[in-house]
Amino acid sequence: MDTAAHELGTSRTLWELLERRAALTPDRPVFLQDDRRLTFGELRAGAERVAAGLYGMGVRPGTVVAWQLPTRIETALLSFALARLGAVQSPVIPFYRDREVGFALRESRAEFFAVPGTWRGHDHTEMARRLGAKGIFEAYDALPDGDPARLPAPPAEGASVRWIYWTSGTTSAPKGVLHTDRSLIAGGSCLAHALRLTPDDVGSMAFPYAHIAGPDYTVMLLLYGFPAVLFEQFALPEALAGYRRHRVTVAGGSTAFYSMFLAEQRRRPGEKVVPTLRLLAGGGAPKPPEMYHAVVREMGVQLAHGYGMTEVPMITMGDPDDIAENLATTEGRPPAGMEIRIVDGEVRLRGEAVCRGYLDPAQTAEAFDEDGFLRTGDLGYVTGGGHLVLTGRRKDVIIRKGENISAREIEDLLHRHPAVGDVAVIGLPDAERGERVCAVVEAAVPPPRDGELTLEAVTAYLRAEGLSVHKLPEQLEVVDALPRGETLRKILKYKLRERFSDTDR
Repeated sequence: MDTAAHELGTSRTLWELLERRAALTPDRPVFLQDDRRLTFGELRAGAERVAAGLYGMGVRPGTVVAWQLPTRIETALLSFALARLGAVQSPVIPFYRDREVGFALRESRAEFFAVPGTWRGHDHTEMARRLGAKGIFEAYDALPDGDPARLPAPPAEGASVRWIYWTSGTTSAPKGVLHTDRSLIAGGSCLAHALRLTPDDVGSMAFPYAHIAGPDYTVMLLLYGFPAVLFEQFALPEALAGYRRHRVTVAGGSTAFYSMFLAEQRRRPGEKVVPTLRLLAGGGAPKPPEMYHAVVREMGVQLAHGYGMTEVPMITMGDPDDIAENLATTEGRPPAGMEIRIVDGEVRLRGEAVCRGYLDPAQTAEAFDEDGFLRTGDLGYVTGGGHLVLTGRRKDVIIRKGENISAREIEDLLHRHPAVGDVAVIGLPDAERGERVCAVVEAAVPPPRDGELTLEAVTAYLRAEGLSVHKLPEQLEVVDALPRGETLRKILKYKLRERFSDTDR
């Protein structure tokens, strides 16, 4: 582990971490975007001026400020300015609309709300007014400005709740997740140290800065002193020019991002899509073992996958120097400060990177057990070598005629089928069986041959792979595209259940 990075990781607050990094390498870049370049020193100085402008608007330590902004240099400046003041930040994913945004504003009791104006055809300012938001101000390319000499001292401790992040709310209202500066630094430190990056690397942030992965990744930049390319809008192949221009060495985000890069590579056999790329890394969604082998074989880069959630931004991470078997089949190992306990098959967590609970005290009481471990709802086990293996979600256990069936097991097998691009296995209500197994498949590119994606062909394939008969799908649906969230592109299984449920079947 890099000695300087380890020392920086002891910083009490995010602002202290930025100050220490800026003092070490003020002229090195931290963010690259199109033809723009911001150094660590400029990030510190610019954030102080923005903090002074916010202070002049009435923002004080403890003031709740919500912001719904795209991944831009200005967004990072505003966020660090709020950290300088010790305000409570409530980042909101920029793709969210009235229901989620209104909920976040009400529940957090935000006193100010930063928006991008009209962005990607949506008028965020008008939406904010419609929702009755307080203290609305636009912060897309112009930020508040003031004299830093008027600022009070920065916060001295990092144990207070200064961040409210929002779960996706795909099956119910979102939950407000409470984080401290120290919990975010701890999560980012896990990511940074596991990936073994160096000051010569160039990272990339193709996901919303407002996602919990935003501070996770930014902490890594501050600890190791290397830059990341910011993508306000991410799509391939359009974004490839930015990766090549800035000579990105580390890319990723989640399994969906790996799939997109792999698809581009398959369109260019014999030509590396990003010549300088050496590592794909990410988390946020299950990774089929075949995905690891395909990336290494076809792209010629390493793949290190991890495990995290809004409540715990980084739990485990794959080590790029680990053996292929561990990188393909596990989520990596936890850092020294993360305790993992398996209770009745469920993964439970305790450590500094774990959130302090939820805005709703009742949700906090339900989420933590009597020993202070967070109940994740994920199922898994720890190997003899200390690697975590996830086997699914509690809600992804399909109970068919009283037998428990893991959706993840079937998905991993189907990912090996050459005609399958992606797949989600769900349980659907069934009057006779309780639940029936339904595989929803997104076809591979190029398109499969006739007869490859029929229920009979798929079940025959699974039988040949050794899947028990009682686990075979009874329903197969082939779709043009699986529904995904806008952040890390997770498959939204609840939408598939709504679409394909038929209790009369």
